Amino acid sequence: MIAVLQLLAPYLIAAAVLLLLGLIVLIAVRRVPRPRRTIIRSTTTASMILGVVLVANLIAFGPMSTLISLAAGGGQVTAATTKSASAVAEEIAEEGIVLLENDGMLPLATKTPVNLFGWASANAVYGGSGSGGLNNLYDTVTLQEGIEDAGFSVNPNLVDFYTEYSADRPEMSIQRQSWTLPEPPADTYSDDLIAQAQSYSDTAIVVISRMAGEGHSDMPTDVSKAAYDNNSGDYEDFPEGEHYLQLSQTERDMVEMVAEKFDNVALVYNGANPMELGFVEEFPAIKSVLWAPGPGTVGFAALGKILSGEVNPSGHTPDTFAYDLTKAPWWNNQFGRSYENMTDLEVEGMNAGRPAVFTPSFMNYVEGIYVGYKYYETAAAEGIIDYDATVQYSFGHGLSYTTFEQSMGEVTASGDQLSTQVTVTNTGSVAGKDAVELFVNPPYSDGGIEKSSANLVAFAKTGNIEPGQSETVTLTFALEDLASYDMTADGSYVVEAGNYIVSVNADSHTVLDQVTYVVSSEVRFGADSPRPSDGTAAQNLFEAAEGEVTYLSRAGSFANHEEALAAPTSLDLPEPYASEYHVNSNFDYSTYVDESVDMPTTGANNGMKLAELRGADYDDERWDALLDQLTVEEMSHLTSLSGYQTPAVASVDKIATVDSDGPAAINNNFTGNGSIGFPVEVMIASTWNKDLAFQYGEAMGELSRELGSAGWYAPGINTHRIAFGARNYEYFSEDGVLAGHVAAGAVKGAATKGVYAYIKHFALYDANGKMVSVWANEQSIREIYLKPFEIAVKDGEANAVMVSWNYIGNKWAGEWDELMNGVLRNEWGFQGMALTDFFRNNGHGFMNADAALANGVDAMLSTFEGGPNNVHDPSQPSTVADLRQASKNIMFTVVNSWVYDEDQPAQSGLPWRQLIIAADIAVLVLVGVGVFFTVRRAHRRSAAPVVE
Repeated sequence: MIAVLQLLAPYLIAAAVLLLLGLIVLIAVRRVPRPRRTIIRSTTTASMILGVVLVANLIAFGPMSTLISLAAGGGQVTAATTKSASAVAEEIAEEGIVLLENDGMLPLATKTPVNLFGWASANAVYGGSGSGGLNNLYDTVTLQEGIEDAGFSVNPNLVDFYTEYSADRPEMSIQRQSWTLPEPPADTYSDDLIAQAQSYSDTAIVVISRMAGEGHSDMPTDVSKAAYDNNSGDYEDFPEGEHYLQLSQTERDMVEMVAEKFDNVALVYNGANPMELGFVEEFPAIKSVLWAPGPGTVGFAALGKILSGEVNPSGHTPDTFAYDLTKAPWWNNQFGRSYENMTDLEVEGMNAGRPAVFTPSFMNYVEGIYVGYKYYETAAAEGIIDYDATVQYSFGHGLSYTTFEQSMGEVTASGDQLSTQVTVTNTGSVAGKDAVELFVNPPYSDGGIEKSSANLVAFAKTGNIEPGQSETVTLTFALEDLASYDMTADGSYVVEAGNYIVSVNADSHTVLDQVTYVVSSEVRFGADSPRPSDGTAAQNLFEAAEGEVTYLSRAGSFANHEEALAAPTSLDLPEPYASEYHVNSNFDYSTYVDESVDMPTTGANNGMKLAELRGADYDDERWDALLDQLTVEEMSHLTSLSGYQTPAVASVDKIATVDSDGPAAINNNFTGNGSIGFPVEVMIASTWNKDLAFQYGEAMGELSRELGSAGWYAPGINTHRIAFGARNYEYFSEDGVLAGHVAAGAVKGAATKGVYAYIKHFALYDANGKMVSVWANEQSIREIYLKPFEIAVKDGEANAVMVSWNYIGNKWAGEWDELMNGVLRNEWGFQGMALTDFFRNNGHGFMNADAALANGVDAMLSTFEGGPNNVHDPSQPSTVADLRQASKNIMFTVVNSWVYDEDQPAQSGLPWRQLIIAADIAVLVLVGVGVFFTVRRAHRRSAAPVVE
């Protein structure tokens, strides 16, 4: 709003001056004889009206054109589509809720009365906040309703007690982040209330929740320093130093009370971030633990069905649950720290809905490739941690109401592909599904290429297997999937010779069966022999992002563990990085001007239309003829105003399209229309089901179409590097293989409906890190943080990507040609468009079109003209060439979307433009008629004889 008002200020000032001048004239002629005064005042009033109308037209057809077009859009989701999408969403919840522990308590007999404890039982978390959040357009199945609908009765007295304590969850949004956890202190539970609950049922379900989302801050690691209101004046919920992913004192008191008063207690953890749940081992009464990340609009129906046994849980964790997060390898290096020597380059931004200042900051990815389970498994293998005392629930862990056995055959090779068959047998008494998880432990030489002792390479989900029955699953992966990235020399992927232990696991730590696959001689994918999946061979491209950081190494059984994982000792950005660091205010706009480039052809009359290139190859020679028709103004408009849309281009009859948020629900922020909310991405990944991921994308594609959107700002596929990432809910996993294949399924599903999915945030945006410099080494960048994007591009054929807000090293991610072109396009073969994240009016002070377009970013997510979303000098031939290439990438993506299907009606002018033109004509006619009759009457009065 502030940015829009700043943009409109000159127009509004002009209108005010015009009105003021008119008022001066109206007052100044008060002594002029009446007939003449009437004429002057009528024409002046008419001029004022027409002047205001002119200014309004200039605003509407100028800076506000995009915003009005978006707000004037239509589209509604049909009841039939909502019903089918809801069915997919509920199935995801059925397979995505994870049974972490069960000491025989679950399933419960139907019609069992249930006591729900915990304020979150009446105010559960359904999703996250921000652009990836849910809307309030649809009735939501509450946690209580989901349990009741499954045949259980819920103690109404406890529900009323919690509702009366606090009926609304504290605001968690982009505008405001309140971390308060309303929870009645133990002494507010009356003796009568507890006695009534005990007589109601001996079964209690305790609900603990955590919520976060898009904003300036991740979850607090010291809640005493965050925006938090205590529940009691007698104690602190979180004493100094305690973090958000451990129980508050009030929650602990409540859990203790329930465990003391009830014999059968189940815990439901309702949050997307892995929480410290070690407390459940302190209370024998807690017999079962369920993890239910945000289930979306309908997902809590699945919770009731799982409690009753109608659905057998089959979810598995996509993240590791550790007992003590303060001992995690990232603990000392998880959030951005401000550079003390870079305060002169602070930029204007927004935080919590208010103007704010962002200072150049940094974050060191010191753990290298040892992220998530790869750290814990390898550290245990090297003997530096006690695994059982460190990890509570391993990556890939999940229980069932039945039992399974898994056995694998030999690993066989066919060309570059390897495969093995895994037979899953249901050895229990009820039908159920199971995840099949294939890991590899590669040969490692002390001091050699860094390697984790456990690496997920393939996975699958079985169908419903009846007791005593088996299903055989074939898992296929490529030889190159065994490769590690060798950063020495020029860099390359290499499969070293040796024994590779391939195992089928119950989780990252528990081996069910294994075989040895022998690589007799080294396979190096060097400059002349790229990996079969690559267009060009990988080489070191990110050495400048390594910085002066000590990275964790396995050498000497993690001999540098203490040194590498310590907090940074210097808060100064060293040279030469400091002098090369720039934001928009000190950016040299001639940096990417190439004097050797000839001016491309523009404005040609070749008679081509974009529709003719639907389905054409990216390298089809007709693209040149089409691009020759574009004018510089059209290309500038197309690339600079691609916020929630791509603009129309008249010279080639390009249709204007709409893009919408977000991963959990399709939300049109301008019309207010939207879809039901799906479970958060963490729950989708917990299914370990590629088919369900495809159905999720397919449903989102259909919802997008009905809402008039061709582009979908999702899925988010950054890595869960830390547990406290506020946007972890809209990313899948700590593991790139799991995240990548789930994302690929979603992208392919959306594509079947003609919708292009913007995989995001590319890249290394693994926490709320706007303008935060991420320092990481080449191997971790490629093996960990780019891996899910690589799979989504290669396997999912993604043709749209959203670029992140962070810096990589000392420059914005979108300014890395090595990332946007070197890796994304040249190595991986990406063909499509790259879009910035939300641009605001000033590129948040560090993004600009010149740096973006010159390095492979095609479009600015801006909805109005405002400055750096436009190139600095559109007369430069190399700048025009950049505009031309970007325009091609945008149009290549759009022309292959549903808006160019043959059955879509041709678009003429936008309806609101036609309405405004009609209104202009009406106003002009009315003013003209009014002036004509006023002047004629004045003339008649002046010509009439004076009667003495």
